[in-house]
Amino acid sequence: MRRSKVQILRISAAVFLFLAFAVSMAGAEGPYTMKTCWQPEHSTYILWNALEKGWDKEAGLKIDLVYFDSGMAQMEGLPAKQWVVGGTGSVPMLVGAMRYGAYLVAVANDDSTSNAVMVRPDSPIMKTKGANKDFPETYGTADSVRGKTVLMTTVSSGHYALSTWLKRLGLKDSDVVIKNMDQGQILAAYESGIGDIAVLWAPSMFIGQSKGWKVANKDSQKGANIVNVIVADKKFADENPEKVAKFLKVYMRGIDLMKAENVKLADGFSKFLKDWAGVEMSSADAVLDIKEHTVYGMQDQLKFFDSSKGASEVETWMSGMANFFVEQGKFTREEMDKTLKSGFVNDKFLKLAAEMK
Repeated sequence: MRRSKVQILRISAAVFLFLAFAVSMAGAEGPYTMKTCWQPEHSTYILWNALEKGWDKEAGLKIDLVYFDSGMAQMEGLPAKQWVVGGTGSVPMLVGAMRYGAYLVAVANDDSTSNAVMVRPDSPIMKTKGANKDFPETYGTADSVRGKTVLMTTVSSGHYALSTWLKRLGLKDSDVVIKNMDQGQILAAYESGIGDIAVLWAPSMFIGQSKGWKVANKDSQKGANIVNVIVADKKFADENPEKVAKFLKVYMRGIDLMKAENVKLADGFSKFLKDWAGVEMSSADAVLDIKEHTVYGMQDQLKFFDSSKGASEVETWMSGMANFFVEQGKFTREEMDKTLKSGFVNDKFLKLAAEMK
């Protein structure tokens, strides 16, 4: 049966409307929601600031910030699929790489001077400085520290800082009494008189300083690089390399903003900590926090990850962390060597991000 021209036009119009509806529905799906893991600190503010400006939406993402109080809590959330990308310390990063094959895909910031071994101003530890001549600004002696009770978040960058300090004084972890707490608990307990030493990282260390507590490990971390890193779930990253690269592109925009504005962002940093984490920190302390953290743009990051002439700088830093784990008896040399050779330090996504417009 032949159709009239009117019927043909009606059918064509119906097809056109259907296709237009399908296209609009596809567009209505919106950006890809990405769950990311963070702690209340400087590296998180870098991303939070980017999200406030809508840069994730521009990249086709909707980045959600999932709160954790420690790096190990983040790693425990990985097999439960609570997140796919995020920021963590380099010590829990190694645990994630060993247990779950997680990738280290970028450097969030340099945290070397923001992990503090803190004591009260009247502590006998503060009576001696430079007992180890190679570290003239480090306080304490083997005798003044041995047997003291330390409040600390274990298996963390702070733990690495404590162990490094003890090593400079000729001691080991077993020479002190370690009580495992999260950062908020440490602040409350130490203020109430519990413990002899408190190990805090930024921003908690600046809150401690505002209470008059002193930093004992002024220069003991020389040569012990401590960085916060960007971690990615291996399965997700392997299956979605472009999504990980887009995330890194957003994060690098946040880093560029931090480099350009620096301490001008202090008020925003304080507001972020209060609104997102319930942490009260003055703008003055926020200035100190920002000054203590060095951030690196894309070109510097690519250099850090460059392994064309041997082990990259990032791989060398992580080897130092691995030695810490082995010395503490947390893992065997064989386990750590296997992890270091696994290729978990992965610059594939960073290079892909660098190529994106």
